[in-house]
Amino acid sequence: MPKTLVECVPNFSEGRNPAVVDAIIEAMTVPGVYVLDREMDADHNRCVITLVGEREAIEEAAIRGVGRASELIDLTKHQGAHPRMGAADVVPFIPIEGVTLQDCVAMAKHVGAEIARRFEIPAYLYEAAAAVPERQNLENVRRGQFEGIRDEIATNPARKPDFGEALVHPTAGVTAVGARKFLVAYNIFLNTPDVAVAKKIAKAVRFSSGGLRYVKAAGFLVRGMAQVSMNLTDFEQTPIHRVFEFVRREAERYGATAVSSEIVGLIPKLALEQAAEWFLQVENFDSSLILENRLAAAMSDKGGSSLRAGVETFIDRLAAPTATPGGGSAAAAVGAMAAGLAEMCAAMSRSKKTYAQHEVVLGEAVARLAQLREELKGAIDADSASYNEVMKAYKLPKESPERARAITAGLKLATGVPLGVAERVAEVSRIAAGLKPITSPGMISDLTTGMALAKAALESALANVQVNLDAIKHETAEDEAFASLTRKKAAGLITQA
Repeated sequence: MPKTLVECVPNFSEGRNPAVVDAIIEAMTVPGVYVLDREMDADHNRCVITLVGEREAIEEAAIRGVGRASELIDLTKHQGAHPRMGAADVVPFIPIEGVTLQDCVAMAKHVGAEIARRFEIPAYLYEAAAAVPERQNLENVRRGQFEGIRDEIATNPARKPDFGEALVHPTAGVTAVGARKFLVAYNIFLNTPDVAVAKKIAKAVRFSSGGLRYVKAAGFLVRGMAQVSMNLTDFEQTPIHRVFEFVRREAERYGATAVSSEIVGLIPKLALEQAAEWFLQVENFDSSLILENRLAAAMSDKGGSSLRAGVETFIDRLAAPTATPGGGSAAAAVGAMAAGLAEMCAAMSRSKKTYAQHEVVLGEAVARLAQLREELKGAIDADSASYNEVMKAYKLPKESPERARAITAGLKLATGVPLGVAERVAEVSRIAAGLKPITSPGMISDLTTGMALAKAALESALANVQVNLDAIKHETAEDEAFASLTRKKAAGLITQA
């Protein structure tokens, strides 16, 4: 299992020529990267490729895919229902395992810079990677499409790319590179060719015009039917079944019906489990009732305790006579367990009718705790890696002019990681405390355990902050400012706790 796992879902402006798509996929086939899915749509004239792989490998795969697309796709001849601004239109990175959303932001910046350097294609950063708030929304970046950007990029400061010259590539246009959470591309077909109906429904359902949170939507004519095309940017807080029901009811207002729907790319199993639970109204539903889930759990056990085996590996590494992993990694692991317990309590209570009035709050808690849990899991390795940098710096020759600077830089990094852990577990603790009155009393022991673990993780993380901070020699004003700000943040977290 790779230490880092990232998903990349590049969208290319070609949905009619399989040979072109094959060539792009071949360019992206590098060691450590796997192609999970490809979707081509002739009406949209667009394809969506789903890749997953290790961090460095998937960066290079994405860069090569953009380069190959620039050789094979000519936007001056491109026509399709979907708006587009580049041969490689968008390249988002999504954290899966061992990486955080901020790690994916760093990846997006690296890939954007390389696209501009290697292929002279201007690159914009969007979503979580956006350098300015206006570019968090992809629609703002793509406004005017290829032709509009081509006409304004050199004269309108708002169009200046984040990387590259203010001049679009003559045939490949520009590319947007971003970092985001998992997105579900979901389309619903209506039994009418009247695209105006789809556009009205899209306006009603999308958040930007007063509709459902975490939904982006537009109306198109696809295969002779009106289509409501949507991106669900947080399916846990706005589930797919709620979107379907909203569109279905809106369609009835115009005398139309929702005849079918489609998923573009891949969808998390949880999203379908949520839909099954809602439509079937199963009172005692949880994912362990699904045969395949129970079978997978049993098979992974292989006669022993798979939970114990996973924990034992980490504990044995803690016990080994090596500097890492150490207390910082343990703090992050304990914090992740705290977030997991609180998330479980919120998720199970949300599925019960007794707590239906708290569904929105519980849904927000589940989504945020899931993100915190992943970030804390990522900090387990990040803490060890940061301290390894410190040890590496100490091993430099004492006469080396770089030694002192490297040690200080390493210690600052080793201070920042546990400080980030402390900030996250403090938030876990606050969310967990707020869940007490709105979750099932039968889960109080789980919630109490989670809060106790969060407290322990906070104290442990701050201890690691302090020991690394004390080791920094305050040789510059910058060092003094760093120490002062860090101590202020730590004191604030203690007060909150």
